[in-house]
Amino acid sequence: MTQKRIVALFGTFLAAFGVVMGRLFLLAQNTTYAQTAREQTVTTLALEPQRGNLYDCKGSCLTSYGTRYFALSIPGESSYAELFHYVPYSSQTLLYEKRNALAPFLIEVDRDLTDKGIYTYTVPGRYFPTPVAEHLIGYLDGEGHGVAGLEAAFDELLSQNRPASYVQCSTTAQGTLLEGTEPELITEQKDSQGVMLTLDGAMQRACEGVAASTIKKGCILVLDTATAKVRASVSLPAFDPEAVEKSIRAQDTSLLNRAFCQFNVGSVFKPVLAAAALEKGLDWYSIECEGYVDVNGQVYRCALSRAHGLVNLKSALEKSCNSFFIELGLKLGGKAILSEAEAFGFGQPTYLAGGLKSAAGTLPSAETVQDIGQLANFSFGQGQLTATPLQMAAAMNVIASDGQYRTPAFLEGVVDEAGRQVEQTLYEPQVRRAISTNTAAALRSMLAGVVEEGIGKEAAPEYGAAGGKTGTAQTGVKNQEDVELMNYWFAGFWPAEAPRYTIVILQDGITEPEVSSAAVFAKVCNALYWLQEPAENS
Repeated sequence: MTQKRIVALFGTFLAAFGVVMGRLFLLAQNTTYAQTAREQTVTTLALEPQRGNLYDCKGSCLTSYGTRYFALSIPGESSYAELFHYVPYSSQTLLYEKRNALAPFLIEVDRDLTDKGIYTYTVPGRYFPTPVAEHLIGYLDGEGHGVAGLEAAFDELLSQNRPASYVQCSTTAQGTLLEGTEPELITEQKDSQGVMLTLDGAMQRACEGVAASTIKKGCILVLDTATAKVRASVSLPAFDPEAVEKSIRAQDTSLLNRAFCQFNVGSVFKPVLAAAALEKGLDWYSIECEGYVDVNGQVYRCALSRAHGLVNLKSALEKSCNSFFIELGLKLGGKAILSEAEAFGFGQPTYLAGGLKSAAGTLPSAETVQDIGQLANFSFGQGQLTATPLQMAAAMNVIASDGQYRTPAFLEGVVDEAGRQVEQTLYEPQVRRAISTNTAAALRSMLAGVVEEGIGKEAAPEYGAAGGKTGTAQTGVKNQEDVELMNYWFAGFWPAEAPRYTIVILQDGITEPEVSSAAVFAKVCNALYWLQEPAENS
């Protein structure tokens, strides 16, 4: 090789080397490239953001109780084997699928694993270990959004401006931590909002305890008589909002909020006819009950075909005499009964928030009750009449609150979670007169007689008198043994002399209750007594 060619080749090599070094210098000076390089070594993992909470009327939290733990799994550190025994069963499949991951990831565990050398982070648990008012509150989906109940109705509000936390890891290309680095927890501080309910947490728990020991399927509602604010709302069967899929698979109706569902009513509707009679000046009306009444060839019987003899409005309520109320209904006419039922709130849904509302129930049409047979059925709460426990509570509250109809309320307002002060009122009372104060007073006296002397004696509480009405409604549905399933009601108020609470008990779709709805009512009254301030019990 000639000397000239060697020099030329060496010159070319130097030129190429110079170009490469120049480009490397430019890259080193270019902050964009440098930033990109750094970002490629950073893994950011989001912890579940904290959601706004739901509170009872005294500011006690009904959600976000306890602590959930999330462990950081790092590739190449035997994390899979170490974490397996602490991961909930439902998440073990996810852990297995990610066992060979090339990036760190977070997975929920059942305890703090810091003492085992595993990075562990905490977030607030959403629900109590034993959830409270789960049917009303609802539940979340896997991404933390409300899909039922108040969680769904207020999802946007409870989700916005919520604090969020992130775990940042500086990692190698294999997903392991860079030498000399540790994960960094970054928390965004934001003001969040919650929603205050009308529920009283202590009353709610007490009623849930009563329900759990007495009712398999049914509902308990407690209203503050003066305001119609709902202090307790219980529905059974219960469900776990952290394991909704179990109830979906079981198909056991546990996800139904029975307070908002419509049911056949029965004799608990009779006070509405009594109100119509008093408003029409028929307080004098009486009949001789022979245990049955024939309406155009259709025989309607009193319970056990029992002949009640001479009965007036008061004794007919005490004995729940079907014959009396059928005859009274025929005398009043369908138009008058329908008008009274509407004044008491039947046939109208109750709106809570967003798309959340109760069923409307059903009233027979004006044309339907022109048929004398349909009118007879309607007069003692059967036929096409259905209602929700919430409607029944509002109706009984008319009698308990001097004749005023008040729309039941579940919501107080939006609260600042820092101070739990109401910032926006959500409750706007709607009040209208349904019956006169004299009619309401007369009915309270009669319904107190139902408990003291009549068919509702099991509803008598240990402390103070009560008033109310029983109801047993046919459903037309039979079980496998060909026995018809029934709905068992009690709607009443306590104390009788100056009602503070209006209470409805329903046991639905059963052949016979283990504990009567009247007796469940008495247990609720007893619980409410002991929850009063000590001075009130002296």
